[in-house]
Amino acid sequence: MAAGCSKVPPVDDTPSGETPAAPLPKAIVVSAKVDGNNVKEKGTIEKVSLNPVIRLEFTREVKADEASLKSVDFSGPELSVSADPSDVTVLVFKPKEALASGTRYKFTILSGECFGVNLKSEFTFWLTTAAEFEDKTDKFSRISDDELLTLVQKQTFKYFWDYAHPTSGLARERYGSGDTVTSGGSGFGIMAIPVGIERGFITRDEGAERMRKIIGFLSSAQTFHGAYPHWLNGSTGKVIPFSDKDNGGDLVETAFLIEGLLTAQAYFDRDSEADIRSGIDAIWRGVEWDWYTQGGQKVLYWHWSPDKGWAMNMQIRGWNEALIVYVLAASSPTHTISADVFRQGWGTFTFPVAGNQPLFFAHYSFLGLDPRRLSDSNGSYWEQNVAQARYNYNYCVRNPQGHSGYSASSWGLTASDYPGGYIASSPSNDRGTIAPTAALASMPYLPDESMAALRYFYYKLGDRLWGTYGFKDAFCLDNAWFASSYIAIDQGPIIAMIENHRTALLWNLFMKNKDVRGGLTKLEIVYE
Repeated sequence: MAAGCSKVPPVDDTPSGETPAAPLPKAIVVSAKVDGNNVKEKGTIEKVSLNPVIRLEFTREVKADEASLKSVDFSGPELSVSADPSDVTVLVFKPKEALASGTRYKFTILSGECFGVNLKSEFTFWLTTAAEFEDKTDKFSRISDDELLTLVQKQTFKYFWDYAHPTSGLARERYGSGDTVTSGGSGFGIMAIPVGIERGFITRDEGAERMRKIIGFLSSAQTFHGAYPHWLNGSTGKVIPFSDKDNGGDLVETAFLIEGLLTAQAYFDRDSEADIRSGIDAIWRGVEWDWYTQGGQKVLYWHWSPDKGWAMNMQIRGWNEALIVYVLAASSPTHTISADVFRQGWGTFTFPVAGNQPLFFAHYSFLGLDPRRLSDSNGSYWEQNVAQARYNYNYCVRNPQGHSGYSASSWGLTASDYPGGYIASSPSNDRGTIAPTAALASMPYLPDESMAALRYFYYKLGDRLWGTYGFKDAFCLDNAWFASSYIAIDQGPIIAMIENHRTALLWNLFMKNKDVRGGLTKLEIVYE
């Protein structure tokens, strides 16, 4: 730490008869540049070189006095200082040793007497060096791609198995969320159970017992005209409000939950598992999809609350993640909707719809709903999803904003944590943050590009990105930020879509459901 510029008046030891030294002229820092790029006072500059050149401009002539370096507080190695031969108001600072890659540093020049002036106020900024991962050695030993896919599924499965809520068996909303479980994320976690059994992570009996726990809890949990809330208390089954007005049924999250349950219903087909199938059937039949037309409108609504009513007033219209809601609502054997609700509510498009949305649009509805042979008057759902994934990939490769770390092996923008909180990243809302789930859950659509991303995430970034429950949620190499979080709705699609890429297991299970096949026919969505 710097000692600071001297603020204590010097002792007057001038020999008798001599004139005291004149006070130093006052000055301020008017600009700072790092590697030729401007940085504001209290600002941050990203992707700095490991041997940066720092230039400070003052309001008057300054002196490159090495003794005055004690007034510079730099959180890195020692600095050298020199004068700019072309401008007497500029000092040039350089670290004497290379900085570490992907690291944030603070630079402060303190107020007081230093460098031949009396600095009126301090000047502070931060710099973050570029993260240079591509040239580093592998973090883990190389294995075959097939082994790597299994490893990722197995490690990610632990989030839904080992970290599931102990009372309900449902998925916690995110790592550290305690009793808060998520209905939609639990649907994704339920779909992971058949994968875990088929891959040998757990036994079939273990999976069946977990399903019985989940079904028992859901059968007595709080619902709102059959729809589950976004969040539930995993111990009591009572709603945990997602927001002030969002304290009731969430039809989209419910659809993701039912998607998972119907997939499990098809999987657990043995005589000894009849109770699992009947328990799921009761939950399925209990969802009042038609209630969420708000009294017979030709559109479905996302939320309803017993005390707020329709205050959220959010219509479910496409193109977004919610196609599965309309498919299930049309498929319901007890509370169905008409085809007009789908046509007028969801809307008509010309595929492919613009690809600048977050990639979860191509994932959540299609963990069970098989897009490979799915089409309607809009066009091919497979072509739509491939086009969106391709757009996202090409955008990251092109990297028009110049973010650090974007490449053909490091791509994928979707909803995730980011350095400022949580955001739906996309090519039209790019904050420099890549989420592994975006590329990995696109494995069926872009297998080569997704596999390249998987290798990079694991081998090159694994020391920071790989953990107890698989890949952590996101990273931003602009400022060397790696999330510490795991989120259910991001972990689930990784397991499910890798499996659909490998064996189509979940697609085949979900599409067996006769209600669903009937609903697709009603909506004139062709599956062949």
